[in-house]
Amino acid sequence: MPLQILHADVTKLPVDAIVNAANPSLLGGGGVDGAIHRAAGPELRAYCATLGGCTVGQAKRSPGFALPAKWVIHTVGPIWHGGKQNEEALLSACYRSCLALALESGCTSVAFPLISAGAYGYPKDQALRVAVREIGRFLLAHEMAVTLAIYERLPRSGPLCEAVQSYLDRHLPEASSKPSFFGAGASCNVQNENSASSSAQAFGAASVSAKREHAHFRPLAKPARTKVQPAAYEEAAALCADTLDERLRCLGESFSQMLLRKIDEKGITDAACYKRANVDRKLFSKIRSDPNYRPSKPTAIAFAIALELPLPEARELLMKAGFALSPSNKFDVIIEYFLSVGNYDIFQINETLFAFDQCLLGA
Repeated sequence: MPLQILHADVTKLPVDAIVNAANPSLLGGGGVDGAIHRAAGPELRAYCATLGGCTVGQAKRSPGFALPAKWVIHTVGPIWHGGKQNEEALLSACYRSCLALALESGCTSVAFPLISAGAYGYPKDQALRVAVREIGRFLLAHEMAVTLAIYERLPRSGPLCEAVQSYLDRHLPEASSKPSFFGAGASCNVQNENSASSSAQAFGAASVSAKREHAHFRPLAKPARTKVQPAAYEEAAALCADTLDERLRCLGESFSQMLLRKIDEKGITDAACYKRANVDRKLFSKIRSDPNYRPSKPTAIAFAIALELPLPEARELLMKAGFALSPSNKFDVIIEYFLSVGNYDIFQINETLFAFDQCLLGA
């Protein structure tokens, strides 16, 4: 997918370029900066010594040397001072500078750490929000695969996460209400088995008593079995086949056909649709060329988001792909929340899904 967020070590990703959250000297330091320098080897420090440092919000490029990536793009993020010294604008500039340099370098894939969220003290949830926003804006205008490699688990906070959690509390069945396998559930099973045994004994005793009480009654004679002629079987089979063929000929539009129809009705371009869906061009080409293409559920939902479909139409599009939104599945309830409130920002939705440990939307 064009933007993916995952727990990973940025130094090990096989991409064209990785971004280094560097200090102004570019000569190495702690955290991700030190890890990148160690993985690249001493040649990286020697090369960076020739670059003359870097200012906050800007970016410079070096070879990757021993890293899997061809390039390292170094940027200097802002130190957090409580948000009172233009930190957000400077952090946004870091992402824009890095992406522009990656584009200029001919990169088709780039991986970022969470800039300034380590020793520089920028709150991790806010740093992620800035990263997703700036990368999302870039991807709506350019073709590139971007990875946000998050090394540590992030806190779940902010108004959006709170709103989603509140929605989950109201609409998702409580997991605690379901008996656990080794706890209450086990004792319930034992009780049920004992109850079943008692019931069976009672039923058996009642049956014996009933037989004794009504011994003078004789069972009814079994009805005679009518023999069906082979010709009748053949006629019934032919009728079923005709009905099935007729049903198959009358199938409604497929997922692909409905998707393309909705794109035309919305008056948007194919590129705008697949970018808003966080899907790459190659996958969209497959969907367009194959009327019977069956997408994954996250991809089908991503297109519903891209088309800004209201909840009933989104359900219909999902049904065309053979899926539904379940009221007992956390992922589905989160998606239902965003559709219900009309928030169709795919990157913001994925940021929230990541915070709740769910799979992301897109291909």
